[in-house]
Amino acid sequence: MSLKEQVAPSIETLAAHFATNKLLLIHPSSRYRTLLIAALIDSPPAPLYYYSLGIRDNSLAQFLTGLSHDLGDQSPTFGRRLNQARNESPDDIDKLAQALAADLDDLNSEDYLLILDEYDRADAVQEIQAFVEVLLDKLPKQCHLLINSRTLPRLPWVALVAKHEAVVLRDSKLLTSGFYTERISENPNVEVYALGPGYVLVNGQNVTTWEGHLPRLLFFFALDRPMVTRADICQAFWPDLPLDQAVNVFHVTKRRLHKALGFDVLVHEGGHYRVNPQLNLQYDVLEFVGSLVEARSAEGEEAAQHYQYAIDLYRGAYLQGHDDAWILARRDDFREGYLEALSELARLREQQGADEAALGLYLRAVSEARNREDLHREVIRLYGKLGRRSEAADHYQKLEQEFKERYGFKPSPETQHVYQEAIGGG
Repeated sequence: MSLKEQVAPSIETLAAHFATNKLLLIHPSSRYRTLLIAALIDSPPAPLYYYSLGIRDNSLAQFLTGLSHDLGDQSPTFGRRLNQARNESPDDIDKLAQALAADLDDLNSEDYLLILDEYDRADAVQEIQAFVEVLLDKLPKQCHLLINSRTLPRLPWVALVAKHEAVVLRDSKLLTSGFYTERISENPNVEVYALGPGYVLVNGQNVTTWEGHLPRLLFFFALDRPMVTRADICQAFWPDLPLDQAVNVFHVTKRRLHKALGFDVLVHEGGHYRVNPQLNLQYDVLEFVGSLVEARSAEGEEAAQHYQYAIDLYRGAYLQGHDDAWILARRDDFREGYLEALSELARLREQQGADEAALGLYLRAVSEARNREDLHREVIRLYGKLGRRSEAADHYQKLEQEFKERYGFKPSPETQHVYQEAIGGG
């Protein structure tokens, strides 16, 4: 079998999904990772730019030097803004990412792939990990980052999948489960529920002996990414403490976590911490994200069932009751996935003629996101469609008052037009 024949299904899957996602990850367990990259370079489905991290990429400065050089070879005008930012603000990750994003915007006006190969070489380099995470928020819409690595990257990719901004490919399929581990029946059953107040069950028993909130939150933080460093943890939890003090507090917190659960839940491998892969782990966030991925690839009632399951799993805001910065960021990400599930299920139900059910779903969505004018329009439109004009008028008037008080302006002309149509004035 030829190279192209071996990886053709994987290329077809990637080609079908890359343009709608800013991040594409090739799962480390994929059999054809290296073959896929070679085939993409040989016959790309879109314009392609490539950089392979090397042994010299042991700092952000070296990484940016190598990236700028190699992309400059592929596009001679590349790198002007990045080089200027490196001269003026060599330690400002935000400005460096902004400059690189601007250069990437000029690289091509159509959808293209940017491959970062051998990305695991950056596993131990905190500043490269931080830089790429910042860059993801700034990528131009036509740039789609493909990462190939022997390990799952230290990026918030589960949250990005929830927001419909990332996919994980294992061979020719989008990964919908088994993101971190496979189930092993003889090991402890650990059920983790983070959508809502957040709690943990071990072999069916609710864990209550946390000795404070930090051990519990440390567990949730470790689940947020497939692997983390001690520096990641200290920066998230104790950014204002001197490093030696933060490390001491971390080790105390880790011991309390292990004591609360009754086993070593965090294991240290190659300079990283990860949740023990031997655990029989069930995590509602992963099930939620998996359901969204399944729904996006399905149609009709099959898609509706997956969206309904995601809605059922969303029992409340992520780690409700806490306001740590990393929690607030994830809360917004998972809420976006929840709003997608509600609005997409509403659309499917309306197609089936179930207008009342669709309206109920949109009302749930606007109660979760009062600032989403597009969702309010759907509520007003459906009130009108159902002949409930007074309720359409009441909803619009409350929206107009809320927008005036909160933002100082009226709803958009598009929303005003939908309102007029709903009450019969269009």
